[in-house]
Amino acid sequence: MSALRLLTTAARRASMAAPMGRRGYAEVADKLKLSLVLPHQSIFTSTEVVQVNIAAEAGDMGILANHVPSIEALRPGVVEVIETTGASKKWFTSSGFATVHPNNKLTINVVEAAPLEDFSLEAVRTNLAEALKVAAGSGSEADKMEARIEADVYETLQHALAK
Repeated sequence: MSALRLLTTAARRASMAAPMGRRGYAEVADKLKLSLVLPHQSIFTSTEVVQVNIAAEAGDMGILANHVPSIEALRPGVVEVIETTGASKKWFTSSGFATVHPNNKLTINVVEAAPLEDFSLEAVRTNLAEALKVAAGSGSEADKMEARIEADVYETLQHALAK
């Protein structure tokens, strides 16, 4: 028996042996338990929320209760948390991972995060212009690459603040 046929047969038997629960839409009463964690601080620790919107590498996505379990790499961007009261809180995050666990749990691990309202649009524009100048300058390749990364983050932050 070929290895592929053996695996297919084993998978078919396993799926027949363990019936899967039917997935549905999130109910209004369903909540998501969010943990938003930095290396030096926990912003949320198993806090019940309605929805979390993240900037995943694969694209922006919203996560509700009963979301399919997954692991998503995060790019620099906004994490928006919609609380049970309906209030929305936004953080600008660097990079990290979001893990959707079974049983309505979401863990977001990021390197850095700051409330979006802590940023000044004028300061971001000034820093973006400086980073673009360094990236286009005659410095070393390492300096130019670092400035390009910095400019990408400032562009993302500027876009988030302009909304």
